[in-house]
Parts: sequence; structure tokens; C-alpha cells
Amino acid sequence: MTLTNCITEPPLPLKIGFNLWPGYETLYLARDLGYYDKKPIKLIDYPSGTEVVRAYRNQEIEAAGLSMDQALVLAETKKNLKIIAIIDVSDGGDVILGRPEITNMKGLKGKRVGLEATSLGAFLIARALEKNGMSVKDIQIVSLELSEHERAYKQAEVDAVVTFGPAKIKVLEAGARLLFDSSQIPGEIVDVIVVSEDVINKNYDRIQSLVNGQFQALDYLEKNPQDAGIRMAKRTQVKPKQILNSFKGLRQPNLEENQRLFDQSDPSFVNGMRKLVKIMIANKLLSQDIDPANLIDDRFIKNAKFSTHKND
Repeated sequence: MTLTNCITEPPLPLKIGFNLWPGYETLYLARDLGYYDKKPIKLIDYPSGTEVVRAYRNQEIEAAGLSMDQALVLAETKKNLKIIAIIDVSDGGDVILGRPEITNMKGLKGKRVGLEATSLGAFLIARALEKNGMSVKDIQIVSLELSEHERAYKQAEVDAVVTFGPAKIKVLEAGARLLFDSSQIPGEIVDVIVVSEDVINKNYDRIQSLVNGQFQALDYLEKNPQDAGIRMAKRTQVKPKQILNSFKGLRQPNLEENQRLFDQSDPSFVNGMRKLVKIMIANKLLSQDIDPANLIDDRFIKNAKFSTHKND
């Protein structure tokens, strides 16, 4: 018998995909602070939410951070998909930015609007136009990955972009005007972690560590914002002040709030999901009704534990 027969292969890491959105930074902060209990967990960046969905469908990742509309689209075909935590609620973080001479949404009539056409962008533009008595037929949609938003705006390939995160900061710095943001559709853009039942059954401890780490890092961010900002800025390549400012456009429910939303003692999460399903069906972003209650798995939120930090 050779020596190699006696060596146990280390387990493959649990792979979780995210796009570059401020709300997910607390999960990377948890990694930086060593909160995953030395469990093999691998966080993977993708350039857009569309790419995260594609990677999940192609089984390149086992779990994903997705906006609720993306999770619902995925749930149409992935019948064992489960939502295990709410990461954030967008409250101004997702925006439509236009050229300075465009003063409002109605000014986009006939104009070129850059967005991720198969992702959150399609939902946000549909809702913004709807609230202004317009439809997608009134604009020219230009399909752009998130990484292309800044360049396309600066090179005048588009008149407006539907964007977020570092791209939002850069396009605003280039002189763009804010035309619409997610605070005007409160509770409709929610980011969650999704994973299949099969993966849960095989990786229960690692998923629990991931959830524990998220809420411990959120607690750290609240109590030590300056240090957390420096840690997150290294990864996102923007200034610490900018990364902390980007959190102002979203609200991150803490563990207690997640528990209330998941056990439905606060029914706003499930009610919001039901409203979202109707909106998506009306805008042909979903082809069938989905009962949100079937997607929720509250075990990890219910059992989450972490130690709190004190300010130095």
C-alpha cells in the first residue's frame, strides 16, 4: 500500500458567487476577519448578476448572492432553490443615471439606455418607466455588462445607464444626473443568498458558518466602520469613505430582523415577494406564478450565533 492511500483529500470548498454590489461586501469582510470557522468556503466574484446566474445554472458554484428578481427567475427552473438569508434591501443603491441635459425619466424617450438586459437592470428600468407613464418601447435598450457602464457612458455610447456599486460612483463623478433610484420602489429590490436543497444536505455546517459570519461582520461594520471601510476598500479598489458612503443606499437587516422576516412575525418580506412576482409577470420577466413561502428555508437564520465585538 502506498502512502498516498493513507492521505485523506481535503474537502472541496463550498463555492459561492457574487457580483460587485456593496451589500455583499460584509461576506468578504467576514472572510477578511476570519469568521468562517476555518471552514472551506470560497467566495467568487463575477462581473454581473447575469454572470452569477449563469455560473449557478452551469454548476460552477453551489450558492449565490442574488437580487430577489434573479432568484425568482432561477426558481422557475430550479425547483429545489432555497433562500437562506436576506443580505440587504436596496434603498437608493440601484440607480438610473443620465446625461446632465436629461432632467427626468420622461427625457429618456427615444434615448439609448445601457443596462444588464437579463438581470436586475431590466426590472428597475421597467418599474421606473411604469411609474412615469412609459414603457420599454419608449427607449432604446443597449445591453451592457456592469464592467462596461463607465466606459460606455464616458464614450457617449449611451445616454443613460441603469447601474450600482463602484460603476455608479464613477458615472456620477463623470457628471451624470440621477434620474431614478430604488428608494422610489421601497422593498422591491432585496438581495438574498440562495442555495439548493441538495447542497444544503451535503454542506450544512459550512452554510451555517457562512450565515454566522455574515451577521458577525455586519455587527463589526456597525461598531468599527473605519477599520471595516479600510478592509473593504482594499478589495473593491475605491476609497474607504466611498465604500462606506455606498452603504447609505441600502439597508442591511441584522440577525434579529432576518429572524422576524423569515418566521413571518414581520410579514413584509413574504408580502413584498408576492408583490414582486405579480410585477414581474406583468412585465413578462416571469412566465408563471411562484409561491415565495416555498422558497424560504429559515433553519440557518434560526440557528445563527456569533460573538459580538466591542469598540477598541
